[in-house]
Parts: sequence; C-alpha cells; structure tokens
Amino acid sequence: MAEESIKQIGQRLRGLREVLEISAEEVAELCGISLEHYQKIEEGEADPGVYRLSKIAKRYGIDLNVLLFGEEPHMSAYFVTRKGQGLSVNRRKDYKYQSLGSGFRSRKVDPFLVTVDPLPGNENHSKNHHEGQEFDMVMSGRLEITIGEKVLTLNPGDSIYFNSNEDHCMRAIGEEPCQFLCVVI
Repeated sequence: MAEESIKQIGQRLRGLREVLEISAEEVAELCGISLEHYQKIEEGEADPGVYRLSKIAKRYGIDLNVLLFGEEPHMSAYFVTRKGQGLSVNRRKDYKYQSLGSGFRSRKVDPFLVTVDPLPGNENHSKNHHEGQEFDMVMSGRLEITIGEKVLTLNPGDSIYFNSNEDHCMRAIGEEPCQFLCVVI
C-alpha cells in the first residue's frame, strides 16, 4: 500500500511539472536534492517526504492535498475530520500521516495525526528540514525528536514548537508506537 501511494505521488509530481512546464532540475533544486534522487521520486522508487511535497505545493501555488491524495479541497467555512477518517498516506511501514484538514481550502497550516512505529535498536529515520515552523504534541507513546544535535524525549501531553528549517527527525521510543499531532506552519 505504501509503495502504491509513493508511485501515485510520483505520477502527480510529474503531471504537475508537465502542466506548469517546470524542469525536473528546478524541482530538485527547490527540494535540495540531486536530480537523480528527484527522478527516483517521480518514478515511485523513493519517498518524497511530506515536507518536500509541502515545499513544492507552496512554491507552485497548489494545495498539498493535490500532491498527497490527488484531491482538491472543497470546504471554505469549516471542515470536520472524524476520528480515524482523515485521508492517510502510508509512506513506509513504520510511519503514517493522517491529514486532519484535507478538505479545507486555502489552509494556513497543515495538521496531521502521525503514527510512528519503534525502530530496532538505536536506528533512526534520516533527518530532513523544510521551510517554516512545526508544532508537535504527543498523544500516546514516547517520542524522541532530534533537532540539529539536540535530542529530546517527549511524553504524552508534551509538545514542542520549533524552526523546521533545522535538520530534524523523530522516532518512537520504547515498545509501543507513538502518535502525535503535527502542525506544519
């Protein structure tokens, strides 16, 4: 399921470039990655990352939902996401994003419910960064967040607000998955 989702996102990225007549080199440069890596993303062979997709969406004036889900949001007064009903992106087996604002047009922020499964030993996800700021609040489990070289542990009810231009990564610690509210600003 995650592989199919990544392939569909790659197809949407290629379609966006073709419609807007943008070169792959331009998008790769925007994302801060090599042309070869970007081409693997379009081919569905590499995970684009929500943050890269957000950067692309902002730069080219489209809604993040179009890239993530292939759907245009429709609501402008309010949008309700019922428990467990947000549009999901299963990017890999140990990381899951559920959009909490997907149907609202012209969002100022992108809220997600994120579930991260524990990784073996001291293994960690690769660091990434994106423009703007991020707010994360742990709902269940324990979250280890690394920002630059600083490593912090958050427990249920703890939150963090940080400059997301800094390299950062997160992982569940302990034996249970960690679920947290993530708001990308």
